[in-house]
Amino acid sequence: MTTARAEREVPRLLLVDDDPVFREVLGAALRRRGFEVWAAGDLASTRVILDAFHPDRAIVDLKLPDGSGLELVARLAALDPVPRILVLTGYASIATAVEAVKLGAVNYLPKPATPDEILAALEQEGPNSALPVNSEPPSVSRLEWEHIQRVLADHDGNISATARALNMHRRTLQRKLAKRPVRR
Repeated sequence: MTTARAEREVPRLLLVDDDPVFREVLGAALRRRGFEVWAAGDLASTRVILDAFHPDRAIVDLKLPDGSGLELVARLAALDPVPRILVLTGYASIATAVEAVKLGAVNYLPKPATPDEILAALEQEGPNSALPVNSEPPSVSRLEWEHIQRVLADHDGNISATARALNMHRRTLQRKLAKRPVRR
């Protein structure tokens, strides 16, 4: 018994990232590694692509100009068969990592990452029990970032509701969200 997916020799990959330079460079690197790559920069154009294209794998940026990549993870996880989904983001947090995996992502990787690291994370078959544990506790700035991300996820990405829940002015929250997270 053969399926259309098994008959395809070239794996099909959907790449969604709002940075056009990064998207082009990563797309070219993945094509050189044998993938058929379809790329998009936002949720709207990704929806159009998914009407005509069923990927075997997907790399999804978390922060897109018209919404959250988590919305896209949920849509991809509803496909049959489900593609392998990797969330790749410069705005990594524990809350969004947990949500991404709950929604169907096989892995979650913070930027910057090389094409080889991205493919390794995408193709990783199971959990990595040898993952090193950081010996230093996170900084207060990192804990604040994590807390904001968790509350934002609890409020479905609604900035105003998150600001109210945090007892913070909305513009202050927007400034904090516009910054890159502290590494540790």
